Amino acid sequence: MQKKHDKDAVGVPPKAAAGTGRKRSRQRADENAREEADKPAAGASEQAPPPRADTTRASADAGEKKHKPEGTPPPQITDLEEFAINLARTMEEGTRALATIIEHSSPAKNARQQVSDINVATQAIGEVVSHWLADPAKVAAAQASLMRTYSDLWSNQLKRLMGGEARSVVQPEAGDNRFRDTEWSENPYFDFWKQSYLATTRWAEEVVAEADGIDDRTRQRANFYLRQAASALSPSNFPFTNPEVVRETIRSNGENLARGMEHLLRDLERSGDMLRISQTDTEAFRVGENLATTKGSVVYQNDVMQLIQYAPRTATVHDVPILVVPPWINKFYILDLTPDKSFIKHALDAGFTVFVVSWVNPGPEHADKGFPEYMYEGVLAAADVAAEITGSPQSHVLGYCVGGTLLGTTLAWLAARGEEPFRTATFLTTQLDFENAGDLLVFVDDVQIDAVEEMMEEKGYLEGSRMAQAFNMLRPRDLIWPYFVNNYLLGKKPFPFDLLFWNQDSTRMPKRNHAFYLREFYQGNRLTSGEMLFEGERLDLAKVKLPVYELATREDHIAPARSVFTGARHLGGDVRFVLAGSGHIAGVVNPPAKLKYQYWTGAPVSAAATLDDWLALGTKETPGSWWPDWYAWLAAHSGAEVPAREVGSPDYPPIEDAPGSYVLQKA
Repeated sequence: MQKKHDKDAVGVPPKAAAGTGRKRSRQRADENAREEADKPAAGASEQAPPPRADTTRASADAGEKKHKPEGTPPPQITDLEEFAINLARTMEEGTRALATIIEHSSPAKNARQQVSDINVATQAIGEVVSHWLADPAKVAAAQASLMRTYSDLWSNQLKRLMGGEARSVVQPEAGDNRFRDTEWSENPYFDFWKQSYLATTRWAEEVVAEADGIDDRTRQRANFYLRQAASALSPSNFPFTNPEVVRETIRSNGENLARGMEHLLRDLERSGDMLRISQTDTEAFRVGENLATTKGSVVYQNDVMQLIQYAPRTATVHDVPILVVPPWINKFYILDLTPDKSFIKHALDAGFTVFVVSWVNPGPEHADKGFPEYMYEGVLAAADVAAEITGSPQSHVLGYCVGGTLLGTTLAWLAARGEEPFRTATFLTTQLDFENAGDLLVFVDDVQIDAVEEMMEEKGYLEGSRMAQAFNMLRPRDLIWPYFVNNYLLGKKPFPFDLLFWNQDSTRMPKRNHAFYLREFYQGNRLTSGEMLFEGERLDLAKVKLPVYELATREDHIAPARSVFTGARHLGGDVRFVLAGSGHIAGVVNPPAKLKYQYWTGAPVSAAATLDDWLALGTKETPGSWWPDWYAWLAAHSGAEVPAREVGSPDYPPIEDAPGSYVLQKA
């Protein structure tokens, strides 16, 4: 008998009622798992990557620099001998760090990826320059403008040195924490470096913005690479032009520089071929001990995922359970950090039965696990088990980030086959349409994807560190350089912060899955164009008629709110669109008790062509978390309440306690 969700059954749309045969998809997943276990590991012969999770406001929450107390006399070196010893230690550790860099690097290793990055940056900046050079008068005017700014700055600094008052030519923008130390303004030396830098970088940004005749993608790339260079060249990143570093070096007799080199060496030793700057104290957290502590059990597993069912926290629960599909490019416990921040715990407290997929951290043996396998062995297998344990033929399904992209693909595939195993769908910061997918589009031209695919051929997967670095590059001023200064120049340990611990707990991406995601979604945008042929079906999101709750976040750099809104308009059912404050992570993981941020609700997405149009129609702003709004929406689609369910069933007894073993696997 042909299996309903068998890949080989393409072209034979089943007519059975919804839910029939979902058990077979799980059986198929089990059979595949046994077959894979008998195969030898894939031979060893890694995107420019898609979304990963936003530490959008992490650096701001992780701690603030201390200002120099007013009236404090300038620090002085108190022990020249100790200072000399610390400088020698700095040189010694620096030499060892350099040797480690050389050891981890080779001319051939990742050469194609590096060359492609350089070529793309050079081409983008070159096109801007060539368009400017085509208009000599415009070039002369731009250069004269910069020279006038430098002249004003120099004149003002001379006035200050002579004891006069002088206005600032340029000021940092609000929220720029690099220049918070009072000496950036009070000391003419540091003030000069600050203003020179700001004037130059803003002039360069204007040059890119005013370059006529270049397409939007080229301008986006030029801005991206300009931002990388500008962030790296900030005077705050150099020991002799950062007042806080100068003070600390003198105060500690150079101990900070020696410790900084030790921190650099430690990071290099754990980094492989790409430096991973520590963003938090990794010794402060243990998954399953002080993170991901909500009680539950793994009730099913295959070689793609473990399925966790959480213990009830109320006497009765809503009849329809929730199935959470997190992104596989991160670990699921972003939704179960500490108890007060746990999205999962709060859903249990709201009276829901909760199941969560915990994806495997793939190795070479998973190289050929693609989007179909993640659908069959992930989403559909999990839905089967949830239905059999709870007795509810349907579940609410929630997809977060790329987990939502997989969910949208799955829903379109099920709709094409006339199946509907889900009561509602929730998308959190999910892109279904990738036409305006933000700065990550910088990484997805043919040359760069070819380079990533070539890199993945070696091991069968993309290293998690490359994904993490790509996401950090979206906001280098906040997510790279503050930690460089703190760890290596000030010689301090990073602040213990649970969200940043999760951010550094990276996962790999299997070769086939990752290549499909880059080509079909980011590069081809085929899901919403109607061009995607997937497992024997042409996908059409308009056929997805079930009720949808769609959350975008206002400051999201990974799944921009405008892109999320556009994707929501392709769905064929009733969509409740909600715009939350903050970014990709902080806007989602925002428990009600924190009283942070806000969210906006308004007209149906069908009433507006763009997010700006939707906002113009009028919205209602509600202070605090969007979670209660979602609970109320979900409860209206959940039927009667039933007695709370025990974890597991005779057919699916608990395998191990949550958070399970898959989430503990390190990349």
